[in-house]
Amino acid sequence: MARRSYQEQLEELREDVLYMSEVVMERLRMGLDALDRKDELLAQEVIEGDHEVNRLYLDLEKECIELLALQQPVAGDLRFIASSFKIITDLERIGDLAVNLGEYTKEARRDLFPDVDVQAMGELTLEMIDDAMAAYAEEDVESCRELAARDDDVDQFAERASAVVVRDLIERELDSPEEVEILLEDVSRLLLTIRDLERVGDHAVNIAARTLYMVENDDELIY
Repeated sequence: MARRSYQEQLEELREDVLYMSEVVMERLRMGLDALDRKDELLAQEVIEGDHEVNRLYLDLEKECIELLALQQPVAGDLRFIASSFKIITDLERIGDLAVNLGEYTKEARRDLFPDVDVQAMGELTLEMIDDAMAAYAEEDVESCRELAARDDDVDQFAERASAVVVRDLIERELDSPEEVEILLEDVSRLLLTIRDLERVGDHAVNIAARTLYMVENDDELIY
């Protein structure tokens, strides 16, 4: 069998990173579905599926290290490999956040805050990941800059949702300490869910930032 060329190895790395993103996005969709339906079996599937995400991460980490060590890339190729390594780190962390949704599902029994649309926020973040990975695949720098601006929408969504919860807490009347304890558990879980989805948006921006750096050697979005 002929040895793969250097350029073939680089293209294979890109394809592998894109495949990992597909797996992670599917886990996040499953986590959101489980939370929406209070489906403990689906939640458990998301939790157990984290092993696959971690395995993909380790395999790709090895792939990046071997390319760096054996090929000694420079300039654009070096930025591509380094950026790909940072992107898989963000993807692995999104996978961890999907697991969190599975854990919250196993603890949730009811929806006390129907005005907080967690699913809509989840869809926003899924779109951001999808667009960030498309920008990586196509080396689309304009999409990278546009996506970074969209993170404000996710942040504002999170702020509004948190405000709804606080207002409801102030207005709600409870009859017993047990009710207070249950309510606080529900509130804590919802606020953690909002925080985690906001972090997913941040990771999508990180992916866009690394792609912009990869293509144009421009670190304006890296923070």
